Amino acid sequence: MMLILGLHALLVLTFTIRILLREDLSPPARLAWFVILNAVPYIGSASYFLFGEIDLGNRANTRHKRIFAEIRNRAADFMGRADNVVELIDPQYRPPFHYVASINGFYPVGGNRAELMADGTMTRDRLLADIDAAQDHVHVLYYIWLEDGTGTAVAEALMRAARRGVTCRAMADGLGSRALVKSKLWQRMREAGVELAVALSLENPVKTILTSRLDLRNHRKITVIDGRITYCGSRNSADPEFRIKAKYAPWVDIMLRFEGPVVAQNQLLFASDWMQTTGAALDDIKLCADPVPGGFPAQVMGDGPTERRGATPQLFANLIATARHRLTLSTPYFVPDATVFEALCSAAHRGVKVTLIFPKVNDSWIVAAASQSYYRKLLEAGCLIFEFRDGLLHAKTLTIDGQISLIGSSNLDLRSFDLNYENNILLQDTDTTAAIHERQQHYLSRSDPVALAQVLAWPYRRRIWNNAVGTIGPVL
Repeated sequence: MMLILGLHALLVLTFTIRILLREDLSPPARLAWFVILNAVPYIGSASYFLFGEIDLGNRANTRHKRIFAEIRNRAADFMGRADNVVELIDPQYRPPFHYVASINGFYPVGGNRAELMADGTMTRDRLLADIDAAQDHVHVLYYIWLEDGTGTAVAEALMRAARRGVTCRAMADGLGSRALVKSKLWQRMREAGVELAVALSLENPVKTILTSRLDLRNHRKITVIDGRITYCGSRNSADPEFRIKAKYAPWVDIMLRFEGPVVAQNQLLFASDWMQTTGAALDDIKLCADPVPGGFPAQVMGDGPTERRGATPQLFANLIATARHRLTLSTPYFVPDATVFEALCSAAHRGVKVTLIFPKVNDSWIVAAASQSYYRKLLEAGCLIFEFRDGLLHAKTLTIDGQISLIGSSNLDLRSFDLNYENNILLQDTDTTAAIHERQQHYLSRSDPVALAQVLAWPYRRRIWNNAVGTIGPVL
């Protein structure tokens, strides 16, 4: 018995010391791990061993730095200049554009235009038409790529393009697209001449567990065609029916089709992932910077576990702080850190109309409970909360004052903040922001408002459960 107690104490003490030694952990995350280790020491120790560290290893970090140094040396003209922030961006909104540039060196570039896709059908049809019209190359990267109607149609379009001599490179995440990368369709793509890569492969899970963690994923959704067209938004290569989680369908996404110099920045972000995964140099990558007359300024933001910690929540906090009149946000997964949470409350307190749109039914019951633990304070601050009832609202959108928009793959949760590779585009344009805001209003028309009185009336067991899950939110 004494031996068992001694081993128990040694186990808890070992992981406690490790947590105390980590200077990259926020105090809430450190406290959450302490709670887990003391409440369920064996499960907690195993969980920390598997999921506690956020690191792909020194080799990956070193390669990432080398790749971006090479990109900056070869393509500095396409990454924009610091002067662009002052020349192109309204003074009120310059701080977040400066901040994005500090992450991986992309500054705003002018002369862009964007078209908001009406729905999933239009997104698929336009994307397939663009691939079929490609003359030089097509680059795609998806977190989830299914063998359904959309996923198969995209694969077939890539094969057609490759057979007519277009260079096609396709990358899929090893976990999110695990069925596809083992499928006959994937093999057919390879045989047709499509160059393939698996981001963060799970071929050797034991090595991954020992050197990193299984749930560090590439969550990006990038499509670049001939260096002149890029798509950015929340949609994976999958049908809205999303058959792997069909009971939550339809998955409601948003996608924009961009033209202009910002395409080159998305191209470079794709190149960084391709080089990181394959080790290949993309010397033949095609970069264009042809501005669209009268186009707007935009810049790419890429984040991930090889970038500095806290970059995404700090960006959101910067954006929220610039809002003067109106801020509307939609996200399927809302488990913010203190930086974002307090920024939202602060904006509402100073008179900004803060509207938050979440799914009414979430595919993650843990995230749903953690999200609801924040409702009371948000509502008391004056934020408006709506829950979308017609499927799983998967669109990640942020509009500010009718001028600024952020769109892409990042959710407002700790996975997007720390664990996933994400891609977004930040832009300043009244027309594009109006189109996105109109789509947000469409979401609101299909949503139910959440009143403070309703939250206060929740039974004690629900409040206890939400707050208990919310306590470990910093490590979810």
